[in-house]
Amino acid sequence: MRDVFLVEDESLIRMMVAEMVAELGHRVVAEAGSIREATSLAQSAQFDVAILDINVAGQSILPVAEILKLRNLPFIFASGYATAGLPDKFGQRPALRKPFLVGELGRAIDALFSGQG
Repeated sequence: MRDVFLVEDESLIRMMVAEMVAELGHRVVAEAGSIREATSLAQSAQFDVAILDINVAGQSILPVAEILKLRNLPFIFASGYATAGLPDKFGQRPALRKPFLVGELGRAIDALFSGQG
């Protein structure tokens, strides 16, 4: 079981993804719906992996991703838009296009911990 930090500004989508996480046998231990909340939690919360919406209420998730990178914590980007606009240093990070299926999320999480993500 992995502990998950979930950042998503749309509450219904956040609830849906949290249900997917539980269905996969993991648990959401921290969640945020704004960059401000996400930044604070990224600095202090204890978790194994993060799922980050790229555009949170019109703001970029990149400051949060930078914190996670410094903490050496794995993360997966999620977006309803193309991820082509990400800086090169994050271009190789796993990314899911919303809407995604529970199996896709499971494979992305598994890949991170098998050294393939």
